[in-house]
Amino acid sequence: MADDTIDVAVIGAGAAGLMGAIAAGRARPGAAVVAFDGARLLGAKILVAGGGRCNVTHDVVTEAAYAGSPRNAVRRVLGRFTVGRTVEFFHGLGVDLKREATGKLFPTTDRARDVLDALTAAARDAGVRLRHPWRVQSVRRSGRGFEVVSAPERGGTPEMVAARRVILATGGKSLPRSGSDGHGYEIARSLGHTVTRTFPGLVPLTLPRDHFLCALSGLAAPATLELRGPTGRRGVSFTDSTLCTHFGLSGPGVLDISRYWLDAPTGSTLAMNWLPGVSAEQLDAELAALGGESPARFLARRLPERLVRALCGHAAVEAGAPAHTLTRERRRGLARAMTDLVLPITGDRGYTYAEVTAGGVPLAELHLESMESRICPGLHVCGELCDVDGRIGGYNFQWAWASGHVAGVAAAEGTGC
Repeated sequence: MADDTIDVAVIGAGAAGLMGAIAAGRARPGAAVVAFDGARLLGAKILVAGGGRCNVTHDVVTEAAYAGSPRNAVRRVLGRFTVGRTVEFFHGLGVDLKREATGKLFPTTDRARDVLDALTAAARDAGVRLRHPWRVQSVRRSGRGFEVVSAPERGGTPEMVAARRVILATGGKSLPRSGSDGHGYEIARSLGHTVTRTFPGLVPLTLPRDHFLCALSGLAAPATLELRGPTGRRGVSFTDSTLCTHFGLSGPGVLDISRYWLDAPTGSTLAMNWLPGVSAEQLDAELAALGGESPARFLARRLPERLVRALCGHAAVEAGAPAHTLTRERRRGLARAMTDLVLPITGDRGYTYAEVTAGGVPLAELHLESMESRICPGLHVCGELCDVDGRIGGYNFQWAWASGHVAGVAAAEGTGC
């Protein structure tokens, strides 16, 4: 190839791309590593993550926190760059992490900007050249390498860069205002890969606007959400804080179960238990034993009063009436509303509000020890572009760090420079 051919072209300079570029530069000092990104300002998703604090990772990360590709494949990649190595990596960049009660790890400064600045500085220290805004329009095979072609600006001519290896780290479709538009999937397809169905993950869910929970906007409480198949078979469930909003539901538990709901077969249902661990039968027995005490007074000791009254209204139960005046049917209806409330979900809030994209390039099409394509040698794929999505709490960042590191080291070593 020509003398001006770069060794590693990284397409996308988000979390996975920056990690891949740093790993490549460190693995082969002196190698020509260039990271291309279409954004004028890098790292938009890093800056907004964790409410601007950046939830870098989680204290315990296993394959059980992920969906998409087979979990044993996810485990093999995660094992090549563990949470411990992530903590050490950021410590080496001057970013120490702290563990919160939830297990989430944040920078001790609570500043996402510190994480991004440390990554971009580390990239430059590793000899990486950051080119942005430089939107990649296409990647083509050329001899034993690749031609990376830019999108023309305002009628101008595209620029072409030759590269020995390419790391595709464009991200998915989530948070499109950050620059994510799914173009990476088109590039992957053009190089021979398949892409599984993509849809929003970690996304709020919507209810009919006249649903009684929408009137409780701003109220949050712990709840268990459970997915049930068309036959009623119990599936995945999550217990965490649930937030009622004007459009429906949000909060960690809702975000975690959203991708499973959106991927569920027609006829599936989503049920909510506002008293995690308590069954309808248990609560019915407790209500039956109340005597003259009202259901509202009894339940308000365990749940917000606004929620209790709304649930009583939904079950057509007078909240302040003595419990012994309730008919068996009404009492059981209240118990079901509290512990087994079927939610008439109408949809989701889309990629604009999704924190991750579900679906992507299957791990079966990649060599897991290098993230190199089995279909297009010299191409490495990592991050959100892969068919891997994790729970809320730093898991998707950990996938980005791990898969990016594996891809970067392997890409650099594959250049033979």
